Amino acid sequence: MLLNIVIFIIGLIVLSWSADRFVYGASALAKNIGISPMMIGLTIVAMGSSAPEIVVSAMASINGNMNTAVGNALGSNITNIALVLGITALVKPLLVSSTTLKRELPALLVISLIAIAFMFDGELKSYEGVILLGLFIFVLAMMAWLSLQVDKEDPLIAETADEIPKGVSNTAALIWIGLGLIMLPLSAHFLVNSAVEIARYMGLSDLVIGLTIIAFGTSLPELAASIAGVLKGEDDLALGNIIGSNIFNLLAVLGLPGLIAPGLLDPDVHNRDMYVMLGLTLLLFLFSFDLIGKRKISRTNGAILLACFVGYQFWLFG
Repeated sequence: MLLNIVIFIIGLIVLSWSADRFVYGASALAKNIGISPMMIGLTIVAMGSSAPEIVVSAMASINGNMNTAVGNALGSNITNIALVLGITALVKPLLVSSTTLKRELPALLVISLIAIAFMFDGELKSYEGVILLGLFIFVLAMMAWLSLQVDKEDPLIAETADEIPKGVSNTAALIWIGLGLIMLPLSAHFLVNSAVEIARYMGLSDLVIGLTIIAFGTSLPELAASIAGVLKGEDDLALGNIIGSNIFNLLAVLGLPGLIAPGLLDPDVHNRDMYVMLGLTLLLFLFSFDLIGKRKISRTNGAILLACFVGYQFWLFG
């Protein structure tokens, strides 16, 4: 048991580090070949923040742990909104002013409803996985297009530009990309296998291990990035990372088990977890969305979200 815990922690650290290095290299290479910072931020960086979840989902599905992969997708979205955003807002309230985010929030809500419709019958089918992954490619293309249409005064532009690495040679960028591509699946393999062993020892289902230990672990980079972002005044970027990560979790992370290992879902998915995810997404929408002017996610909002996370954990283990 102790050995599996050590392997899980090491796997999580390497997974997070390799995802960060992959994004670093890909962003630097994209900048060097002339891609705009906004396009890099909305596509490469946004997708990179979900890279741990995507790779873990693929590995779990390949190993036949479909419900672990589904739990990772739903649990990561729940954790991102309730825990990550909750703690971030308690540290410093977030001012929501980017028009880009006001486009992405309704998109997240629509995608959440599509995902729930697919899971409603208690089964994830292969064609549903194909549709979700197809939508993932479509959303990436739309984000790239939106990055070309964005208002020059949008605060997200400056915040994104500040995060793009500078002065990195193409050779160094390619080395980081290659290292990330090697270490991501390798670390995910050990992380998933150790998590399954821990779950069996503790008597937890595949779904719960995905909803809790794996979801929390793969969301730690978002927590660190969000807190660092708001402390630097990059509120829109911090919130944008969470929204983008949740969109990609529902399309790519949930789509992969549908494609690789379709089958019956744990009954708790459609009796409990997908509704918790939808409820938190609606809360995020209400706290963030304002058609006129700016909207602030306050410390009170953060406390509500954090209380929801704690309550959900009691529900899972009660």
